[in-house]
Amino acid sequence: MVPFGGWDMPLAYPSGTLAEHRACRQNAVAFDVSHLGTVRVEGPQALDHLQRMLTNDLRKIDPGRAQYTHLLDDDGSVLDDIIVWWIADQRFDVMPNASNTDRVVGAIGGTDVTAERSIVALQGPLARTRVRSVAPDAATVAHFGVAPFDWNGVACLVAGTGYTGEDGVECAVPADAAPSFWRAVLEAGFVPAGLGARDTLRLEAGLPLHGHELGPGITPLQAGLGWVVGWDKGDFQGRAALEAERQHGIARRLRGMVLEGRRPPREGYAVRVDGKPAGEVTSGNFSPMLERGIALGFVPPGVNPGTEVEVDLRGKPAPAQIVKLPFVHKKAA
Repeated sequence: MVPFGGWDMPLAYPSGTLAEHRACRQNAVAFDVSHLGTVRVEGPQALDHLQRMLTNDLRKIDPGRAQYTHLLDDDGSVLDDIIVWWIADQRFDVMPNASNTDRVVGAIGGTDVTAERSIVALQGPLARTRVRSVAPDAATVAHFGVAPFDWNGVACLVAGTGYTGEDGVECAVPADAAPSFWRAVLEAGFVPAGLGARDTLRLEAGLPLHGHELGPGITPLQAGLGWVVGWDKGDFQGRAALEAERQHGIARRLRGMVLEGRRPPREGYAVRVDGKPAGEVTSGNFSPMLERGIALGFVPPGVNPGTEVEVDLRGKPAPAQIVKLPFVHKKAA
C-alpha cells in the first residue's frame, strides 16, 4: 500500500506488477479506483454550465454516454483531465483525478459524492465475458456508454471507459456494497491489479497522467489532445489562450519514444536530438509487452515519428526512436 492523491492505494498484489500487467493484456483484471472523484452536477442549467467550464462539446453526445474533456486554467494549461458521465437529462457525474477533486468542485461547483460509492475498473480482453456472470447488464454497456445496472438488488452505474488500452467497464457501486462486489468479481476470475500495473498499462497505451503529461504550463494542444477541444461551441474557460496558441503554433509536442534496450527511462531525463538537448521525459518505464524501455516526453514540434533521438540515462546516452502512439495496440476481440 502506498499514499497516492490523499488515499492509500495498492501498488501491487502478491502476483506482482508484471504479472498483473500481462493479465490485463491477455485476460482480465480488477482495479479499485475509488480514489477517482465523483462531482455531481444537476439541474436545468447543468449542461450549459459544463459547456462553459470544460473544453469538449457535450452536445456531441447524449444522456447515456461518457466524454473525455479538460478543465483549463486561464492560460490554457490543464487543471485536470476528466471523464463526464452523462447519466440523465439533467444529471452529470464529473470524474476528476483524485488529488484534483477539491479543485474541480471549486471551479465548477456541484456536489462531491466520492465517499458514497466505490469504483471497480474491470479491464482486459476477457473482462466483459467474466463480468457477465456477476452483473450481466454491466457487461453490455457500449464503449463510452453509461448505464444503470442492478447487482443483488443494489442500484449501480457502469461506464465503458478505461485507462489501460484494453476493453473494459467501470462499475460505480454504493460504498457499503463494494467489498462484496469486489469479492464477487475476484471469484469470477478477475486478477486484482494495483497502481503499478495501472501506470505501466496506461503508458503502453500512450495515455497522459495529470502531473506528468498534463498540468501547469501544459495545454491540450501541446499534449496532442486538440480533439478534446470543442472549437465549434461557445466560449469556455481558457479558450482565448488556446486560440492564441493555435494561431501562433505550439512550442513543444508530446511524443512517444522506444529505446533500444530494456533499461527504463525516468521522468526528467533529457532527450537529445542531433546531440543537442531538445526536451525531457515526462513518464518512462519498462514495457512488459515490448520488453523495451518506453517513454512519453516533450520535444520540439518538428520532431516527428521516425526521428532518431537519444535519452540521457544518468549520463549514458541511450538510442531511441520517436514513434506514433500507442506503443501497444489493443488486440481484436
